[in-house]
Amino acid sequence: MSKRKRNRNRRGYILAGLIALAACAMLFLMGRPPICTCGTVEYWHGAIDSGNSQHLSDWYSLSHIIHGFLFYLAAWAVMRRQPRGMRLAAAMAVESLWEIMENSPIIIDRYRTATIALGYSGDSIVNSMSDIGMMALGFAFAARAPLWLTVLGGIGLELLALWAIRDNLTLNILMLTWPVEAVKAWQSTF
Repeated sequence: MSKRKRNRNRRGYILAGLIALAACAMLFLMGRPPICTCGTVEYWHGAIDSGNSQHLSDWYSLSHIIHGFLFYLAAWAVMRRQPRGMRLAAAMAVESLWEIMENSPIIIDRYRTATIALGYSGDSIVNSMSDIGMMALGFAFAARAPLWLTVLGGIGLELLALWAIRDNLTLNILMLTWPVEAVKAWQSTF
């Protein structure tokens, strides 16, 4: 890699970090709670209850890892000539925008009405930042692993979440964009 490309790559990684910090600041300005309003921070919150999206990781963290897989693929396809750091910065921008949108009143209300997340109140800042980090982990994995392993990993994570909580990235997208009452009823019997 030429010196110019190395510098551009380094700038991309720095930009990715700055984008994550900007997202954190924006979430703070939006009035999101820094940590769970219960007063604790758990490394893993596996229960499907009001603690969801409030701690460092939960079953929905798997979806954010898959975001990283998908964003790596998209960045590779669209930004093939750019160094990996710049591709990560683009992925970080998309994930950060999603975290900001996901915590807006319109999306929170959509989750409450169209999905099984009846008591959803949005993410804590620590959870949003962890979600962004999970995306970066997925991106890094996809950048180094063979395509077949990344695809198998994505399918495996989707099936694991489906088995564990009757929800995953695919169902989340479906229920946010085109709610199916039969799916919501099936998820509610969990």
